[in-house]
Amino acid sequence: MSENKINFIMAVRGYKSVKRQKNANVTDVAALDRSNNKVLLRIVEPITNEYINLNDVKSLTEVIKRDNYASAILISKQFTAGALEAMNKQNIQHISEDYMPPFDIHELYLAVVNCANNHCQKKCCKVVLVIAECTETTAERCKTKALAVAAKRHFEEGTIGLLKNDLKLALALTR
Repeated sequence: MSENKINFIMAVRGYKSVKRQKNANVTDVAALDRSNNKVLLRIVEPITNEYINLNDVKSLTEVIKRDNYASAILISKQFTAGALEAMNKQNIQHISEDYMPPFDIHELYLAVVNCANNHCQKKCCKVVLVIAECTETTAERCKTKALAVAAKRHFEEGTIGLLKNDLKLALALTR
């Protein structure tokens, strides 16, 4: 679950993964944003029904300061009120089972297009400005083209839920 969320956030925000480190139930992903600022994305997979607490936030804050991260996102299932308050003061974003930070529908559509373009480049060794207008001989059977056409329609209709599904499919294509 959390891996999917991290891939989703990285795609929508245009982060480039630099390093992944997994220790027990914690995974740290160091990334660069579009301005080359260091961003830490931390996933905490609780062993039981644990909540992220103030000590977890203090530990994350130490890592942010020590390694000079410009920002951080903490991803887990549940957070205590104290942890959320401390994260708010430190400008640390959180993602939980119940909360995903807001994002612009345009950013979501661009993430789908970027994933599709990357897939086209790997598959066909071509970069097409508008995937929906691809004229390759296999274009009629191409999943990437079908995805791009659907994403464009969903963007134009403003159906954000379907566009989220399009991004999940696009991310699955690039694996």
